[in-house]
Amino acid sequence: MPHTPESRKALEEMAQEIFELYLIIAIARSRQPSGPDDLSETEFLTLDILSKEQPLTIGEVQKKIGVLPAQMSRIVRALEEQGGRGYVECKINAQDRRRIDISLTKVGREVHESYRSARFGSMVRVLSVLNQDDRTRFMSILGQIHTAFSEALGENPSQ
Repeated sequence: MPHTPESRKALEEMAQEIFELYLIIAIARSRQPSGPDDLSETEFLTLDILSKEQPLTIGEVQKKIGVLPAQMSRIVRALEEQGGRGYVECKINAQDRRRIDISLTKVGREVHESYRSARFGSMVRVLSVLNQDDRTRFMSILGQIHTAFSEALGENPSQ
């Protein structure tokens, strides 16, 4: 869909505002006290993907989160060694012995849920400033944005 210079400018202003919000959220996260189960974003994404589907090969996880293979190796190693407890477990794939399957451990599942709950709670507190009408409009718009991002990534938004 073609955009006029005015609509393009308005879209860029909206994108700038969303980007600024992203930066504020990142700063807020960085100011939260860290603990023994503090995770990087890519570590959390790895646990989150595995919480929904496992086992997956390391390559499958790597493609889903969009990191380089060398980065994925470091992420998996860190999650295997995390606090000496191990959040993930790697095993040779039964069908293709050249591949490595990765799964959450019990501790990994607990840490994922705890981390997710903490982040979720922060979002609930922030969103509580919206009244019901604003929440309804926001959820409608957010659904459209979610669909657009998912389609851009080639994913099914209903997953």
